[in-house]
Amino acid sequence: MTDTNINTPIAPTWCPGCFNFQILAGIKSSLNEEFKKGRSKDDFAIVSGIGCHGKIFDYVNLNGINTLHGRVLPTCLGIKVGNPNLTVIGFSGDGDAYAEGMEHLIHAARYNSDFKYFVHNNQVFALTAGQPTPTTEIGYKDKITPLGVKLHPINPIKLMLSAGATFVARVYADKPQIEYVFKEAMKHKGFAFIEILQPCVIFHPDKGYKERTYSLEEEKHDKTNFDAAMKKADEFDYNLAEKIPLGIFYQKEKTVFEDNFPQLVDLKKKGIGWSSVKR
Repeated sequence: MTDTNINTPIAPTWCPGCFNFQILAGIKSSLNEEFKKGRSKDDFAIVSGIGCHGKIFDYVNLNGINTLHGRVLPTCLGIKVGNPNLTVIGFSGDGDAYAEGMEHLIHAARYNSDFKYFVHNNQVFALTAGQPTPTTEIGYKDKITPLGVKLHPINPIKLMLSAGATFVARVYADKPQIEYVFKEAMKHKGFAFIEILQPCVIFHPDKGYKERTYSLEEEKHDKTNFDAAMKKADEFDYNLAEKIPLGIFYQKEKTVFEDNFPQLVDLKKKGIGWSSVKR
């Protein structure tokens, strides 16, 4: 009988009301939909980093690695190369992805390996009490920046578009939105980057973001148009009090990293995965 129970006995230790609960619910629901299609737990691998987001590794019963700070992406790539038939899903926080992991992020977009990457962006290092990250807005104050952040935040959507990512999306930390983007990312062959706006209820509460969001899909945005995607990415930079586009900014089919190597292509054709390995 196929094992599809992804629950664990570990009680979540996120703060009450944390948006990570919405992300977890959306991911579990999405995985259960995949299981209904006949897939099993052994077809998936999960990778997380260090930070509040990283606790998701304890709450989803899948094979994988809770890796070092900033090293989610090379770990995902290593797993994918080791077994190209696995569906690999990586999770990072904004500090994990955009500070320690920035060099890996650029090259993950460039390589276009076929795995999915979710970044929980609350604009602070929440696990270590709220220090600013590369996406923290100008003026934010905490114990190490009593005069307020002076540096302009990066724009991850523009960064990923510029680096050549073939699937670039943003959602708010809301279960139905997670389910939607997960489903679309699963259909995509290549590196899928999904930023999740996830306010920290303790150190960085919602700055009115949710009320300012709108759907790219409802606006009939052309996700195949790179220039249109860049224009949409410019609408929100964490400082401007403009509307915030959510949905898929850009999607393009391109050769994936694994298809450049005959050995990996052969493994994919044979369908060799965890479920076929005798343990």
